[in-house]
Amino acid sequence: MPSSELNARSEAARAAVLAQTDLLHREFGRAESHWKSDGSRVTAVDMSISESIVGRLQALFPEDQFFSEELTEAPEPLPVTARYSWVLDPIDGTNNYAMGIAHCAISLALVEHGQPVYGVIYDLARRSLMHGGPGFGLYDGERVATVRTAEPGPQTMIGFHSPMDKRHAGDAERIVRASKIRSLGSSTLHLAYVAVGILDGTIDHNVKIWDIAAAIPLVQAGGGEVHFLTPSPVPLREFDLKMGRIFYLAGSPAMCRHLHMILGQ
Repeated sequence: MPSSELNARSEAARAAVLAQTDLLHREFGRAESHWKSDGSRVTAVDMSISESIVGRLQALFPEDQFFSEELTEAPEPLPVTARYSWVLDPIDGTNNYAMGIAHCAISLALVEHGQPVYGVIYDLARRSLMHGGPGFGLYDGERVATVRTAEPGPQTMIGFHSPMDKRHAGDAERIVRASKIRSLGSSTLHLAYVAVGILDGTIDHNVKIWDIAAAIPLVQAGGGEVHFLTPSPVPLREFDLKMGRIFYLAGSPAMCRHLHMILGQ
């Protein structure tokens, strides 16, 4: 069973994310945006959600460390030194959010000794809070959820994020030959949808740790696996906005074996 410290933080995490959903919906498709130097889009809503969630949790747990894609302003990697730390992506899928496409999410991970142990993800499209982790269970709203365990086949649905490195573009063709692809524009939702049984699996070449930190414990709690094909970013030793892109696949154990086979890994 989770400790009282973990339970207190998990409850506070859910409340902190839910407190931002009214703002998220109110500014959906309306928020002005601009492009950052790394080529990603940001809005004032990203900044507001970051400040509100970090401020609320910091007041409750001042000894913890807090890392956000939008609030962390450090030219060098920041070492993870506290027992508990938090990794926040205030809006994963900001491109979608700014353009009025509903597949986007608030993603908040609780990390213990560098390992993501609990995740809270608010799915704007379905107005659903997905949350959980090993020992906590997994919930999609009020529903207890698990990964899909159906045998891989032609109707299998795989989340696939168009790769930044076009050398991986052929992976899409290999997946399509064996199954079906869904590309939602939110890496967080691809992995979270695997956890709660909406997608059978996912393959992604483009993510950084804040995109998937909250969804990793969801998948694990739902009986699935996350396999890193580049060096594993967890346990998290440092938070680096300039980190390299992560290549991973996820699904049930059988689905992971199937995806390795498709990729020729």
